[in-house]
Amino acid sequence: MTIEEIIEYVTGLGGVLAMQPSEGSEAPEIAWGDTFFYYAPDGVVPAGQPFATIVTKDYPGDETSDLNRPGSFRVNIAVSKTTFTTAAAPTDASLEDTVVAHPLYAAANWLAVVNPGAATEASVRELLREAHDRARTRSERRAAE
Repeated sequence: MTIEEIIEYVTGLGGVLAMQPSEGSEAPEIAWGDTFFYYAPDGVVPAGQPFATIVTKDYPGDETSDLNRPGSFRVNIAVSKTTFTTAAAPTDASLEDTVVAHPLYAAANWLAVVNPGAATEASVRELLREAHDRARTRSERRAAE
């Protein structure tokens, strides 16, 4: 899977705002080149965390995935506790094309995949759909309050 394929898939789920900070944006420089997915059918960034992200480099304190290797990126996905406990097996965050617990946000039920490929493509799509569905449900619940 490429970054572009992931972005196309996630935005195709509907109601998704894909933020891609770049030079000159208000986002911190460290976020430039990364992608943040929000459920935001009105196009306004909602309060709270995105439901998935794509990061293209190591962040300070988050170097275990070794994303500074050429061509490396990591997709990060917020899932339910049940899905998290079922899907996260290995703990080596640098493994490629393997679903792992996020190196920093595992306690919040985030999964991660470095350079998703043939072994994880179907799982990544399913996990992204779940994360999108959960974000949509939260948004609809908030709107009804």
